[in-house]
Amino acid sequence: MSSETLDILYRDEHCIAINKPSGLLVHRSWIDRGETRFALQMVRDQIGQHVYPVHRLDKPTSGVLLFALDSKAAARFGEAFSRHQVFKRYLAVVRGFTDERGVIDHPLTEELDRMTDALARPEKGPKQAVTEYRRLAEVELPFAVGRYPSSRYSLLELRPRTGRKHQIRRHLKHIFHPVIGDTKHGEGRHNRFFRDRFDSHQLLLAAVELAFTHPYTGAATSIQAPLEENFAAVLEQLGWGDALSG
Repeated sequence: MSSETLDILYRDEHCIAINKPSGLLVHRSWIDRGETRFALQMVRDQIGQHVYPVHRLDKPTSGVLLFALDSKAAARFGEAFSRHQVFKRYLAVVRGFTDERGVIDHPLTEELDRMTDALARPEKGPKQAVTEYRRLAEVELPFAVGRYPSSRYSLLELRPRTGRKHQIRRHLKHIFHPVIGDTKHGEGRHNRFFRDRFDSHQLLLAAVELAFTHPYTGAATSIQAPLEENFAAVLEQLGWGDALSG
């Protein structure tokens, strides 16, 4: 059994939240059959009891991940997520200068995976998907990554109203501002530039806050996660170290 531990952000008798590192799966998946590390098993081993996932984060996305501590709590928290009663806030570094604020209202079809196509339902039509965003900072760097002599990037705060698979990543691609480090929905030249220039080898998307009315106590509950060290280092190098407090 691994001695690796995860950063616990919040815990009570009904739930526990951790700061999931980028690159860690929430639970076993047919998509990554070679993986041996999973947040669910690691949290279970760390606290010595079973935990129940109530939502998901993509493997490359870091940040707040909530588990219930029993099946009844899982049902209650899961219902809150399904009814969009959980406030979610993300940070992302994207290509280009975005608008200062915006709402991406773009339906998404079920995204099929190479190894799980047989389990998906391709006949299902697009479902409503809405993401709000706000630009926190921008920068223009004197490096030609594409056809232009300089390269532009924005730091966004995002608040998804719905919870479709890869929603934020797909929505940002849709408006031509893909997340840096996104190898599936992003732009390879800019990903390589960040790897070479800033030693950034991860998806620059993090779930920094979950907020909800606690289904047992009725208390307003906010769980926040600090950025991973490498993510924070990129923001510092871009001159955005003070942007998060603005």
